[in-house]
Amino acid sequence: MNLVWQRFTLSDLPLKEYLATSYLRRFSVGLLNSWRQSSILLQWGDVIAAALISLVYALAPFVSSTLIGVLLIACVGFWLLLTLSDEPVPANTPFFTPIHLLILLYWGVAVVATGLSPVKKAAVNDLVTLTLYLLLFALCARVLKSPRIRSWIISLYLLVSLIVSVYGLRQWFFGAAQLATWVDPESPLSKTTRVYSYLGNPNLLAGYLMPAVILSLVAIFVWQSWVKKALALTMLIVNGACLILTFSRGGWIGLLVAIFTTITLLVYWWGVQMPPFWRTWSLPIMLGGLLGLLILAILFVEPVRLRVMSIFADRQDSSNNFRRNVWDAVFEMIRDRPIIGIGPGHNSFNKIYPLYQRPRYSALSAYSILLEVAVETGFIGLACFLWLIIVTFNTAFLQLRRLRQSRNIQGFWLIGAFASLLGMLAHGTVDTIWFRPEVNTLWWLMVALIASYWTPLNQVNTQAINSTNQESAAS
Repeated sequence: MNLVWQRFTLSDLPLKEYLATSYLRRFSVGLLNSWRQSSILLQWGDVIAAALISLVYALAPFVSSTLIGVLLIACVGFWLLLTLSDEPVPANTPFFTPIHLLILLYWGVAVVATGLSPVKKAAVNDLVTLTLYLLLFALCARVLKSPRIRSWIISLYLLVSLIVSVYGLRQWFFGAAQLATWVDPESPLSKTTRVYSYLGNPNLLAGYLMPAVILSLVAIFVWQSWVKKALALTMLIVNGACLILTFSRGGWIGLLVAIFTTITLLVYWWGVQMPPFWRTWSLPIMLGGLLGLLILAILFVEPVRLRVMSIFADRQDSSNNFRRNVWDAVFEMIRDRPIIGIGPGHNSFNKIYPLYQRPRYSALSAYSILLEVAVETGFIGLACFLWLIIVTFNTAFLQLRRLRQSRNIQGFWLIGAFASLLGMLAHGTVDTIWFRPEVNTLWWLMVALIASYWTPLNQVNTQAINSTNQESAAS
């Protein structure tokens, strides 16, 4: 059974051996290697790549999607330059992982869906956008292998998110004009301020801050000085408060999932050091305490209670009713093109959805990650996407186990990425913000963060055997 799981998750895939004999790599990677050896600029290739990535995450909350697209094109162009000028022979730790393989497969399905799309022109435009995101992942996975660059990118994102959250809290204290009807006008919460900061939408802000809350939490354990720990704690409080004040129900659900996951993984990380009692009861105590705080908030904080109860109001809540009507139309779209979908992207969706929509319920997407993927690329694309998620989480857990054995504090960033992805998935299951560039770039950053830790399973086993032999010799 363990062998079947390893095969399914590609854990024992001999990628290094494949890359060494791959004609595609042989005739593409390294074409410009001789030029790179004499280029002063490309001697600093990873640093320049990190600077381009930094621009994406520093500016994403404040600029238009068009400018983000331009920055993504710059990142992709530089990734291509680095790849063509790379070493022709695979390094000991290849830049290609099982996650890369599944992303390549998903992209291939999207290409086929584009070719078979009833609205090919719109699908081609969106395929280009999807390709930019996927190649951003490839560049991030490459440069994040450096602990110094990894720490820099994460710290930059946390500092930018702190600025975003501070402005969001200012809106809460001083008021802010509601740019759209985000709350049922007949609800007691219709006059409540929902903060949206620079992003213009509280649900989008909640999705953007989700990884910031979790990474702030784990930064407390990664950053060594007390000043940095105090900064991380401040970020945790400010980002968490701002996310809560978005009153985004999907954001709250995602935050709870992410926090539960973080607590579970932290207990796993420290489990071997705990006394037997705490090893058994620490997780139930912490999760029970968190659940107790949630129940108290629902009972005694009226805005929280009203917002949580609206989740179960079904069609009595206008937001729920809107989503139900959109989903009914989406199910019909999937029924008519179940195998390969209508083609990737919101442009394709906007061309086809009006043929199915209920009167007065226009939408830009399916309001669910899984439904959107099924609409765009059919059940083939959905199966590939779910396979990618499983492989990503399996890779994260295997590498976390490896880092736990060596007590490497870089494992805390891995915990943060794992929990952030789960939280973003939970939020995106009932909302549409996952496909916005401010959030989608963060999703691929978290996936790249996990991919950057990847070590082949046979190499891990060799290290474990060597460690055991050394311990035996010492005894």
